[in-house]
Amino acid sequence: MVVMPSNNSGIRVGILAARHPGRLGWLIGPGGWRRPPEWIKWPVAIDNGAFPAWTKGETWEAKPFLDLLETAHRFCSPIWAIVPDVVTDAEATLASWDKWRPILAEKYPKLPLAMAVQDGMTPDMIPKTNGPSWIFIGGSDAYKMKSIPMWCAAYPGRVHVGRINGEKGLWECHNTKGGVASVDGTGFFRGDPVQTASLKNYLEQSDKGEVPQIELDL
Repeated sequence: MVVMPSNNSGIRVGILAARHPGRLGWLIGPGGWRRPPEWIKWPVAIDNGAFPAWTKGETWEAKPFLDLLETAHRFCSPIWAIVPDVVTDAEATLASWDKWRPILAEKYPKLPLAMAVQDGMTPDMIPKTNGPSWIFIGGSDAYKMKSIPMWCAAYPGRVHVGRINGEKGLWECHNTKGGVASVDGTGFFRGDPVQTASLKNYLEQSDKGEVPQIELDL
């Protein structure tokens, strides 16, 4: 499972990426672009910025997201991009998918597109024709963690879980049958040594095939 410290490309992330090849990636949102370092070949995914705008009480704007996609494609090949969603609103998110998917698919035909699913959404609600290549599990923490097995069963190997910032969450995603492909979190490198250590522990133990019994916060 790949861990993506959101918008973070500092030296500590680079050191961990070198120590654990293929285990770290980069989720980049609008305003967070930095050219990926050439000495680290890590996967890059593109966020649309809807959740940060929602948390700040701001109106989401399309231009920064579209500008980010254009810039990213000049320097790398993103593994997926999240189609604009409407945080907390399943119906509006599905409508946004219908609006934005054809626009992005026409401009970037080789770019896999992810849908950010919200509380209450289930696989039977997802379009079968012109549907997402990836599922990004958003929504509340309760919905997110409970729904992981359901989405992994429907989209094996193509599920990303958002806002995982602790060791318990990492292991829950890691151990899900069907496999969570990747997660992201902003908290691992914000100055809390416990959170940083939790990521290091997860990478070291999972590289060895170890699965510890832990009871920690997400």
